[in-house]
Amino acid sequence: MIFLAPFALLGLLTLPLVWWLVRATPPRPRQQVFPPVKLLATLKPRQTETARSPLWLLLVRLAAVTLLVVGLARPVLPGHNVAQQGAGPVLLVIDNGMFSAADWNTRLTAAHNLLDDAERAKRPVLLLSTAPEAETSVTENHAPLPAAQVRQHLNALRPEPWQVDRETTAHVLEHLTTQTFGSVLYLADGIATPGDGVFTHALQNLGSVREVRFPPKNAVALAPVVEKGGNVMARLVAMPMAAPRTFNAIAHTQDGGTLAVVPVTLPAQSGHADISVSLPVTIRNRIDSLTLAGIASAATTTLMDESSRLHPVGLLASGGADTPLVGSLFYLRRALAPSAELHEGTPTSLLSRPLSVLIAPDGTLADPETREKVREWVKNGGTLIRFAGPALAGAQHDDGSEPPERENPQQTTQDLLPVPLLDGARQLGGSMTWGTPQKLAAFDATSPFAGLTPPNDVTVSRQVLARPSATLTEHTWARLADGTPLVTHAALGKGEIVLFHVSSTTDWSNLPLSGLFVSMLQRLTDHANGVSVPADDAILQPALTLDGAGVAGPPPPYARGLKASAFATTNVSPAHPPGLYGPTSGRRALNTADHIAALYPEKAVGIITDPAGQQPDVPLGRFCLLAALVLLLLDGVLIPLMRKGLLASSRTHAATWVMGGMLLGLAAPAHAADTPPPAPQGTSTVPGAALETRLAYVLTGHNDVDETSCQGLQGLADFTNARTSAVLGHPDGVHPETDDLAYYPLLYWPITPDAHASPAMIAALNRFMAHGGILLIDTQGQDTPDGSADDTSFAGDAPGTRAALRRATTGLTVPPLVTMDDHHLLAHTFYLLHDFPGRYAGNPIWVAREGDAGNDEVSPIIIGSADWAHAWAVDSSGNTPFAVIPGGAEQRLLAYRFGLNIVIYALTGSYKADQVHVPMLLKRLEDRP
Repeated sequence: MIFLAPFALLGLLTLPLVWWLVRATPPRPRQQVFPPVKLLATLKPRQTETARSPLWLLLVRLAAVTLLVVGLARPVLPGHNVAQQGAGPVLLVIDNGMFSAADWNTRLTAAHNLLDDAERAKRPVLLLSTAPEAETSVTENHAPLPAAQVRQHLNALRPEPWQVDRETTAHVLEHLTTQTFGSVLYLADGIATPGDGVFTHALQNLGSVREVRFPPKNAVALAPVVEKGGNVMARLVAMPMAAPRTFNAIAHTQDGGTLAVVPVTLPAQSGHADISVSLPVTIRNRIDSLTLAGIASAATTTLMDESSRLHPVGLLASGGADTPLVGSLFYLRRALAPSAELHEGTPTSLLSRPLSVLIAPDGTLADPETREKVREWVKNGGTLIRFAGPALAGAQHDDGSEPPERENPQQTTQDLLPVPLLDGARQLGGSMTWGTPQKLAAFDATSPFAGLTPPNDVTVSRQVLARPSATLTEHTWARLADGTPLVTHAALGKGEIVLFHVSSTTDWSNLPLSGLFVSMLQRLTDHANGVSVPADDAILQPALTLDGAGVAGPPPPYARGLKASAFATTNVSPAHPPGLYGPTSGRRALNTADHIAALYPEKAVGIITDPAGQQPDVPLGRFCLLAALVLLLLDGVLIPLMRKGLLASSRTHAATWVMGGMLLGLAAPAHAADTPPPAPQGTSTVPGAALETRLAYVLTGHNDVDETSCQGLQGLADFTNARTSAVLGHPDGVHPETDDLAYYPLLYWPITPDAHASPAMIAALNRFMAHGGILLIDTQGQDTPDGSADDTSFAGDAPGTRAALRRATTGLTVPPLVTMDDHHLLAHTFYLLHDFPGRYAGNPIWVAREGDAGNDEVSPIIIGSADWAHAWAVDSSGNTPFAVIPGGAEQRLLAYRFGLNIVIYALTGSYKADQVHVPMLLKRLEDRP
């Protein structure tokens, strides 16, 4: 046993004084009837003597004082820790790389316990970390320091956002062979690195090694995928384990909002799993980072740059059948599918949706009306990419007529061409011929294709020629070896026109068969979205970096720029920390796990010790104080009761146990009990809903959807309570087929892809609407029009919810519906609104057609796809956990205001509409005699 406050033991010197004070106890006073005054004179005083205390009572009192003094001296029973074994300095080596950040506090606690042991044993400590440090030089003379000083260095130590470098640490250990260490302790992260062999040998040369290894459950990483396309955005890499594990990947926006939470299951004995994020492209392109819930580390954070965005690209169909392997769109589909969201169709259908690039193969712009539509689209900022072919080359039709595109001989941008063209096509054996197929020349530095290397096997056998002019060079992005243009461009309004002087098939060139064709189209797509492609030798300066815990911030002063061509081969380090590099228009991401394909366990360096298996120090002070209180209770309460003969009373027993319990509670260590969070509202509580006004939502059986509905209606209720005289309680989740809906003015029903409704549920909803309730149906989607101009379907539904909506509402009494505009009563119930967004903006809202007097012209049903619950949601901390798209805080405020209008509409009906009759009523009152 050791004492943390040994000077308190001087209190034991008071024991003789206690002995002298408590050894004598005066006898109990005698009870005597008071005699008459005359008899007092006859009484003779007796000599009183003090009676000695019984030995057992004296020992109880001495023991109480002794335990009190010893308890105040803070005695500790030392545990079996390795730092107290042996003699001499202690060498403490800690892995503080990226895999230690997730449980860094646990590692720090273990290290502090080891320092406590070394400090009690008066042993100096040498602390070494294995992760490279920024702007520090390795000194050859490392001297052990007192544990108190090492504790300051340990508190300043932080996990780094890069891997450990055990090979460099081994060189430091080799210079320590002249020193003798009594204990060598190693806190490992358990992940193998290339320099483990040298490190193990160097560490074992210094003495017997005790390795403290932590469970590998948090040894995971998120590696970005190289290939674009599909829904896979990252790969989870972890050490294989015997049991399957489940993680939650969170997609974040730049401002920290949550766009999606994706569960990922890692099978047993598997080391990786793909993370598939199924979101509409417009939402997916807003993802700036992916993280793993509950594991805060730079290794579990993947940053997205512009190269990870999928831009919408339209492919104009020629109208005829596209023959497999030879069609005009075949090679374009294969080249663009991994890096873009492809849409095919007519100009009318394609231009009705947001597009970054419109690609027109030969013959697709023959109609003047079509060219006029495309021209207006380009002027508004679009990028048109055209390919040459027989029609553009001026080939005769079968009937001998000229193609429509050749009607204007000037060949300016009015014909959607970047440069004027010569009649005919240059080809092998033709009138404008060359001897052999031409190869491609190197790309200019000002071209979007700069940095790409044309393969020697790419040749051109036929092309359309640009008419020579003084400005032709300015409009040329790519040319053949003989100097003739291959790709030209010209600005038109806010947009741009690009022309490939060869066809999109292999008839004129084998360019569509090469990887260069893929890279050129990807460069043009990025260029259309304002993404500048830096040259390979351009130095990109860090703009935002991550620390060891995966928190983004400004770059540290030791961060250096990186060449654009070096991102694919550079590992993160102090000079190049993980983060985003380059200007805003051309950001490149350098992630911690870019080059991690698998994780393997580190071989044991010494005797492995589990941190949970270490026996910690046991403080005995509280037990001594507890025993002292018990003895004082015995002396101060029980013994006097025994002397008075009252111990046998049941009331005395009860009082004794109550007082003893109170003292035990004071002496026992206090543990702060975690306050359980309020249970999510399940089925409705009728008395509560009857005593206060509450909103309700339909329980779907999906915990995430139901929790969001509860948070959303709670946020809406708080917003309404703060701005109106309405007083709304917490929302209730209901099962319409079993719960009484008569207590609720508004029922929110989120539609999920598996939504269904039983006949009992449909009957309950019909009764609810018939008696004045309002049903708000939300398909929780995003506006993705399918291209038809006169489409009146719910085009904003999330995938799978359109069919679910039809299935779930079968049998529901739905009045004739119309699209709601800003003239509807809902637009000015409380706030005057022109837009009615939720999490998504611009989606139509459907309400009952006006003129239905059956419900006082109040629409009993509101149907939309704006996902209002996510926009209204407020978590337990008062934060809004879900991002709104695309308007941010202003859009969220409009969503709250529209929700408040719905609540007032549900509570008061059409009272606002009655105000239009007030002037007429007043006039009639004035006309009365």
